Amino acid sequence: MRISARNQIEGTITEVKKGATTAHVVVNIGDADVGGPLITSSITNESVDRLGLEVGGSVYVVLKASDVMIGVD
Repeated sequence: MRISARNQIEGTITEVKKGATTAHVVVNIGDADVGGPLITSSITNESVDRLGLEVGGSVYVVLKASDVMIGVD
């Protein structure tokens, strides 16, 4: 797969929580053995099924945004 987005992060699925129409897919982008930073994606249940997403599966998180914000306290 080749795509134009620059921000592609490999990770391991730690949770797939399906709702009525939408699923939350949690991806560990750090060391899967000791835990690490998590990214959650909200996608359709149909996409989860079509892609065959399951806990333990290896995936790429692709971030495409025109704005990236940073905040501090």
